[in-house]
Amino acid sequence: MNVSTVTAVPRSQQEVASPQTVDYQSFLRLLVAQMKNQDPTSPMESTDYVAQLATFSQVEQSVQINVKLEQILAASSLSQASGLVGREITSADGEVTGIVTEVKLYSDGVVAKLESGEEVIVGPGVVIR
Repeated sequence: MNVSTVTAVPRSQQEVASPQTVDYQSFLRLLVAQMKNQDPTSPMESTDYVAQLATFSQVEQSVQINVKLEQILAASSLSQASGLVGREITSADGEVTGIVTEVKLYSDGVVAKLESGEEVIVGPGVVIR
């Protein structure tokens, strides 16, 4: 049985970022507008601006880390799922048994297709031999 290598293709930034997210340039525009329109009798301290900038940078880094972790998790799930091909599995209820011919990775789990054409959701209680 020939099994080809499986790799995950990372999503582009356009797919990852939602239209409601504020990027760094938007934040800087807001910061400049805030500086231009501040009350001259009670201006903000420069430390307040630095604190806002630091906070935004931390949030932006956290978002980027989350995106990378999601990519790593997807690649790991795909790698684990591809390891099922050619192995015998039994469904959690014990009613379906067969050799896995292909796997499908969905956002909420893995579905294994058997030689018989039946599909088994891979999850708790599934026996893999």
